[in-house]
Amino acid sequence: MEKNKVDLIIIGAGVGGYVAAIRAAQLGMSVLCIEKRKTLGGTCLNVGCIPSKALLYSSQKYAEAENGLEAHGIKVGKVALDLDKMMERKNKVVEQLTGGVDYLFKKNKITRIVGEARLLSGQEVAVGEDIWQGRYILIATGSESAPLPGITIDEKRIVSSTGALNLTKVPKNMIVVGGGYIGLEMGSVWNRLGSKVTVIEFMDRVVPQMDHEVGTALQKSLIKQGLEFKLSCKVRKITEKKDKLVVEVEDVSGEDDILEADVVLVATGRKPFTQGLGLEKIGVALDERGFISVNERYETSISGVYAVGDVIPGPMLAHKAEEEGIAAAECMAGQAGHVNYDVIPAVIYTHPEVASVGKTEEELKAAEHAYKVGKFPFLANSRAKTMGDTEGFVKVLADPLTDVVLGVHIIGPEAGTLIAEAALAMEFSASSEDIARTCHAHPTLNEAVKEAAMAVEGRAIHI
Repeated sequence: MEKNKVDLIIIGAGVGGYVAAIRAAQLGMSVLCIEKRKTLGGTCLNVGCIPSKALLYSSQKYAEAENGLEAHGIKVGKVALDLDKMMERKNKVVEQLTGGVDYLFKKNKITRIVGEARLLSGQEVAVGEDIWQGRYILIATGSESAPLPGITIDEKRIVSSTGALNLTKVPKNMIVVGGGYIGLEMGSVWNRLGSKVTVIEFMDRVVPQMDHEVGTALQKSLIKQGLEFKLSCKVRKITEKKDKLVVEVEDVSGEDDILEADVVLVATGRKPFTQGLGLEKIGVALDERGFISVNERYETSISGVYAVGDVIPGPMLAHKAEEEGIAAAECMAGQAGHVNYDVIPAVIYTHPEVASVGKTEEELKAAEHAYKVGKFPFLANSRAKTMGDTEGFVKVLADPLTDVVLGVHIIGPEAGTLIAEAALAMEFSASSEDIARTCHAHPTLNEAVKEAAMAVEGRAIHI
């Protein structure tokens, strides 16, 4: 067997892994990255964040062409969908971005191997017949879709998010099992393209981790767009009946319902992908939910073995994994890598978009933490008016004594971009007054954030 030596071996080339590889190379380490896919970028670039956002953007353009341009004085004829072309564009975006990561690996002299890794010890990894030795090992293998018991995903009719990104025709009826980020985003795509979409959610509301008021507003908006919701329900069984899928649903009271669909999307969450790595063999500790346990330096129970991203506890978000990858590489190099988990933004790329950072009202109430609220509607924002996109609001939560911002929640146009201002403010422990007294350009959507901050003290100008 051939044995090779490097400073750092990274297992997984998703966002957490490839960013850690680049940062480690910048810090002078020799780096090997092992990835089972032929392309880099992991779930996010290949079958997650990037292709879904490409389809969300394209489908929104289609919906605007169908119904949203006449108000702007633009008349078009009958709008036709070229799904093959839309998918081709999506695939091209993915190809360009994964190719970009490949370029960055070459630029930073990072060695890359296509294959599956097995941990032999805290310093050795096998890939096929080859053995690599590293001073450090970083596990960044990400997550996979969590299945529903008794339901087999074939990625043709019963699909995960991966299959939902590659349907060859628009289903007449689609059932989405799970009212979280993935379910609502992919449900929105196919609803815009002509599917009748029904979302089945086990909880009594969609996106339950989001601020309740914002989640309720999002559901109302999606209902207006044509999506239907069955809350407090669970799927018991899916069977095939000729060319239809029959979905048996049970609600919280025990009542049964039967639904039919052409395609069922199972979007009930994700779980850490750790099988086949040999973690048990070398003694890497897992928690009760199957996540890898790490300390504040992202080191596992085995010295020299680190882990970041979806395989460790915390929100399964690409940007969280990215920050952890950088921090872990810096810790290995003797620096003070750190991630502030109180200031990790989350975005749902529906229309309207939803974005959140910090604590929700529900979390503050549960912790018996007093707070003040400032809200401002996009209906009163001049830029939103000029765009004809006035649905939603900005909500700022602040401490009543110190005025420090505790959380910001936005539903409305470009919420995912606007939340960056709030995250930056919170990273510097800003008060609502700090945001309110910062001069914002006019007319911009960001003025709604300023006005919401002003509203914390009851001094918003335009409402």
